[in-house]
Amino acid sequence: MGKARRRLDKQPFCDYLSFTAEDPEENRHHLHPGVEAQSWSRPPVLPAHPPASHTVTGQLHSPPPPASRMAYSEEQGGVPCGFIRQNSGNSISLDFEPNTEYWFVEQLEERYKCAFCHSVLHNPHQTGCGHRFCQHCILSLRELNAVPLCPVDKEVIRSQEVFKDNCCKREVLNLYVYCKNAPGCNAKIILGRYQDHVQQCLFQAVQCSNENCREQVLRKDLKEHLSTRCHFREEKCLYCKKDVVVINLQYHEENLCPEYPVSCPNKCLQIIPRTEVDEHLAVCPEAEQDCPFKHYGCTVKDKRGVLQEHEHSALRDHMLLVLEKNFQLEEQALSSHIDKSAWLEAQVRQLLQTANQQQSKFDLRALVEAIDTVKQKITLLETNDQRLVVLEGETSKHDAHINIHKAQLNKNEERFKLLEGACYNGKLIWKVTDYKMKKREALDGHTVSIFSQPFYTSRCGYRLCARAYLNGDGSGKGTHLSLYFVVMRGEFDSLLQWPFRQRVTLMLLDQSGKKNHIMETFKADPSSSSFKRPDGEMNIASGCPRFVAHSTLENAKNTYIKDDTMFLKVAVDLTDLEDL
Repeated sequence: MGKARRRLDKQPFCDYLSFTAEDPEENRHHLHPGVEAQSWSRPPVLPAHPPASHTVTGQLHSPPPPASRMAYSEEQGGVPCGFIRQNSGNSISLDFEPNTEYWFVEQLEERYKCAFCHSVLHNPHQTGCGHRFCQHCILSLRELNAVPLCPVDKEVIRSQEVFKDNCCKREVLNLYVYCKNAPGCNAKIILGRYQDHVQQCLFQAVQCSNENCREQVLRKDLKEHLSTRCHFREEKCLYCKKDVVVINLQYHEENLCPEYPVSCPNKCLQIIPRTEVDEHLAVCPEAEQDCPFKHYGCTVKDKRGVLQEHEHSALRDHMLLVLEKNFQLEEQALSSHIDKSAWLEAQVRQLLQTANQQQSKFDLRALVEAIDTVKQKITLLETNDQRLVVLEGETSKHDAHINIHKAQLNKNEERFKLLEGACYNGKLIWKVTDYKMKKREALDGHTVSIFSQPFYTSRCGYRLCARAYLNGDGSGKGTHLSLYFVVMRGEFDSLLQWPFRQRVTLMLLDQSGKKNHIMETFKADPSSSSFKRPDGEMNIASGCPRFVAHSTLENAKNTYIKDDTMFLKVAVDLTDLEDL
């Protein structure tokens, strides 16, 4: 068996992939030298508490204090149980953080330590000489030395002989370790599930989620901390019911809360909400106030309650002050009126003298006559203005009649044009001018289709027209000109046979004289709604969505478009069509 193992060591890396099957029994006979077959046997019963010197990172440490409670398996949901090694098939998805201290339940065997960093193997790789290294360690050896050597036996490490040791990785990931939060947490977890456990461990210190709180608490105490202990939690103010951070609650109540009860500034022994202080001061009996008769000369200033007594007791004095004030005002008013009367009399005398002097100098009869003339003209203008209002009303009525006649004339003129250009032999020659402009409008979506003038199969026959999509429609959109045939509502539809059954030919006329016309012919489908008797102005169009390609139509070698104009023709086969 030893010789077979040595031969196996010299297999290339790709050959080792065949020995990483999920079944441990399948792998036990293909182990590398140094990997004992007993590693796949049932693990021994583990001790309840960590023995000394089982912590492994790069050096050995003392274990955490022993826990007094029974050990629970993290994988069993907290139910007391024996330790069962995880299925190796599931360990592929497990992992752990390197460069971290771990307290192993059992003494860590040397085969699970990296030959370079002496820590527990992380993503182990095995060399041709049979030693195992962490993935990052084997990469470091290659980077540090042009010819990497094994630090144990100084053998040259050849890249083609290095392979990922999945068997060892599964064993390492299924080693049991103690939680770092022991002795508070007495869980024993497989190394591959260690980080998952820490993320849920009730004894792990976590940051408080409240803003500005920097305190770290155990996860099991976090709920209580958030609800009762954290100084940065929010609570409702007892008075205004707003949410306030607890650390700011006292300041909020004493300085900001509008409903917080405060004492009256005048010390009247009343307790009132902060928002009602101003209203209270307006009626507070302890507020100092001037006597209401201050304007009459009373100088008393006292509390509002005392002032009421003062008003009753000093009534006689207040009346004397009012009479004295009135007497002073009367004297002032009388003296000012006398002075103003004397001044006004002097001004009147002066004006009379000036008027007499001016009357002798000027003759005002001409001015009076001119004013009378102006009055007569104003009366005449007012009369004319009333007549103008009546005339404007009559003019508006005439304009309305004229507009009605104009609309009728325009309608008749349009009808005459249609009748003059209409064909009654079942054939339409449609001249489409300004092709480039109309196609651009179709591209922009302003006018996607255009209609021809109506034509008829006879004087009392079917009323028809053509419809063209210059930028194409349906399957021909953007690449072809689409041409359709349309059955329209006519004056004699009640006398005609329905549905329409005639053969229709659509043509694009060649303007070179060579008669290289493009044409499509189809026979009306009696079951189609396009050929029934029209209920509205016209039926749904029917025809050719890919009538002619733009590349053919606009080719300079062809003469389908000349002087920005093209001609389309629609011909209806009148065979077997009864003429009225």
